[in-house]
Amino acid sequence: MARNRRQFIQLVLSGAAASWPALTSAQVRLKADPTNTTADPANPKADPTNPTADAANTALTATPLNDHLQLISGAGGNVLVVAGPDGLVMINGGRSDRSTELLKMVSGYAGGRRLTTIFNTDWCADHTGSNEAVGAIGAQIVAHEHTKQYLANDQFVEWQKRTYKAKPPAARPTKTFYTKASMTVGSERLDYGHLGQAHTDGDIFVFLPASNVLVAGDVLTVGTYPIADYTTGGWLGGMVTATKTLIDMSNADTRIIPGTGPVQTRADLQSQYDMLNTMRDRFAKMMRQGMGASDMLAAGATKDFDEKWGDPKLFVSVTYRGMWLHARELGGIV
Repeated sequence: MARNRRQFIQLVLSGAAASWPALTSAQVRLKADPTNTTADPANPKADPTNPTADAANTALTATPLNDHLQLISGAGGNVLVVAGPDGLVMINGGRSDRSTELLKMVSGYAGGRRLTTIFNTDWCADHTGSNEAVGAIGAQIVAHEHTKQYLANDQFVEWQKRTYKAKPPAARPTKTFYTKASMTVGSERLDYGHLGQAHTDGDIFVFLPASNVLVAGDVLTVGTYPIADYTTGGWLGGMVTATKTLIDMSNADTRIIPGTGPVQTRADLQSQYDMLNTMRDRFAKMMRQGMGASDMLAAGATKDFDEKWGDPKLFVSVTYRGMWLHARELGGIV
């Protein structure tokens, strides 16, 4: 990272930029910077299968959820900023090529307070792009232990035919866990926990019970089939279980933040659960009949859900590979 960019980010995160105007409107937009060349090799913007592929051309949008929660979209994945009297916490950090813009926007919400913590809900590049900047000034990076391991090593994602390079040491999680934990930011308790083998095997949720806001990360998708990345431990059965876990901790009034896209409801979680549960049973039955992914597509296995969830090709092909890794668990396939 260039020295002047590092100095700028350190000023932002230390609160020295507190003179920038606070975010007072429901939506604040910043123009994307077409000259930004800081994207790292793990940047997904050239990947047509990634829902954040066009994020470089998307304006950042900040939407207050209450007087101490700010939802920022457009930087890759969704980012939730939690403000307390002693500092700020970010849940996810967008993509690396949008990090400078994102952190400038966050600084407008800082009021002189430092950024103390950032959460990674998984290892993917559209959530971990600010790790290096915040790690460089000593903010803690919280993630599941598996996410730390993925970020510390090159990852070849077979279905993308792509290698994601290891993050530098400063960009790797500094506080990890295996099951669940909590922390307090002002009057807000943040409960966070592992979601098992779902989108990856390092997915976590972050729940803010006082505000009734649940950050679901990439376990919940909007307008596209969820992808369970078998190369980093995800699979369809785990997605079913993880979605049920999220349903059980929410109610009809819970605002649920997906990895990308608008705020969702418990009803949206239920809709995803019903789809995933149906597809798990349907795919397993087809596999017992000797069918492959192309056979499933030809048979219209997903036709009941395509209107809501979109093109099923990637979903079917990746799900099929992942389910083969759990064939004995499913039974009757081998």
